[in-house]
Amino acid sequence: MDETAFPPADLKAFLTLCVGCWMSLRSRFDLSGSEEDDWHTSDRGEVTVTLSDQSVDSVLSVQSADGAASELRFASDGGLVVLAGGEERSGRWQLRADASLELELKDGVSAATVLERIWFIKPNLRLRSTTAIATDGTPLQARFCSEIRRVSSPQP
Repeated sequence: MDETAFPPADLKAFLTLCVGCWMSLRSRFDLSGSEEDDWHTSDRGEVTVTLSDQSVDSVLSVQSADGAASELRFASDGGLVVLAGGEERSGRWQLRADASLELELKDGVSAATVLERIWFIKPNLRLRSTTAIATDGTPLQARFCSEIRRVSSPQP
């Protein structure tokens, strides 16, 4: 039987709970879409998450079924480094009192702030919301994702 504490009480427990294969349902809202149908997209995907501990950091590796990969390095002092698509972005992480994990990153291209909140409803049901906000406070994009942990391999 799995002895993982729920809800997670610290970063290590939270990241450990993230490990596994997930079926992901994502919705994206782009507020700058020019066409009536361009502002919203939805899709389904598969994501595999692994965790490794390095000298000081905890590292989550995320691999999607389409081959996209990213690495999130969580430093014990609240620092965060995200490596994805050949780019490196830095920011901060914070485990909130409601047992959610909040990530804050600066987008190097547009200087927008990207805020992501991740929380678990149950150990096998994870929710994520992401908002990109321009430097003047204008919302640019929002994403919502519900992820269900896979207990068996997807059928072809």
